[in-house]
Amino acid sequence: MAGTDKQQDMLTEGPAIILVEPQLGENIGMVARAMANFGLAELRLVNPRDGWPNERARASASRADHVIDAAAVFESPAEAVADLNFVLATTARPRDNFKPVRGPVEAAADLRNRFAGGQKTGILFGRERWGLTNEEVALADEIVTFPVNPAFASLNIAQAVLLMSYEWIKTGDQAVRPPQNTLEPAEKLHIESLIGYLDKVLDERGYFRTEDKKPKMMDNLRALFTRPGFTVEELAVLRGVLSSLEKFSPKNPRGSGAPGRE
Repeated sequence: MAGTDKQQDMLTEGPAIILVEPQLGENIGMVARAMANFGLAELRLVNPRDGWPNERARASASRADHVIDAAAVFESPAEAVADLNFVLATTARPRDNFKPVRGPVEAAADLRNRFAGGQKTGILFGRERWGLTNEEVALADEIVTFPVNPAFASLNIAQAVLLMSYEWIKTGDQAVRPPQNTLEPAEKLHIESLIGYLDKVLDERGYFRTEDKKPKMMDNLRALFTRPGFTVEELAVLRGVLSSLEKFSPKNPRGSGAPGRE
């Protein structure tokens, strides 16, 4: 039935993303897409070269229209950060201890703490070709820089925003996370039951060629089956396979089949 699918709530919190004099509308659109992917929605533009609004930005945003529609334009970086309590500046170039420097993980955690405390925060990103000036970095409280290859340290705007947005959502409780394993971990009695079964069937088939080596060989088998941390379901499958092999005979070469099959 149409309309019965439950829609996920759109995450629209977090720091403002501030682009200083971005050149290409396509870059702005890819920034908006990266922001929407990771729950950011407030985009501020300082003197975009090709003006605003920009249809190329919308086309590149891949339906992140809520970010594009709400984007605000400012004449200077100072105006863009005027209402914020705390600002980070992204830069790959050394600034001679110009500001305290953080990595993206630490910076995102600090932004999350400030957000939880009610502060308004933002992240400054520079121009595509040469980043931020020292005067613009001076508007920020701290610098965030990325651990990149020093011989090829250039990131485009969308990549840089993606990295910070990703670290931001990792600090929250609403991120879509990989599903957790819901299978029941096997208890030691399940392991010992399987080891006892192996002891019996291997002994019957002459696997332990000399009795004096059997204890060591059984210790090795026990180590093999305890190291991976099997689940109850995995041990059941394994035991079913071994049981099928045990029942093999020339008169019944297909054995008994997998458990539960006719």
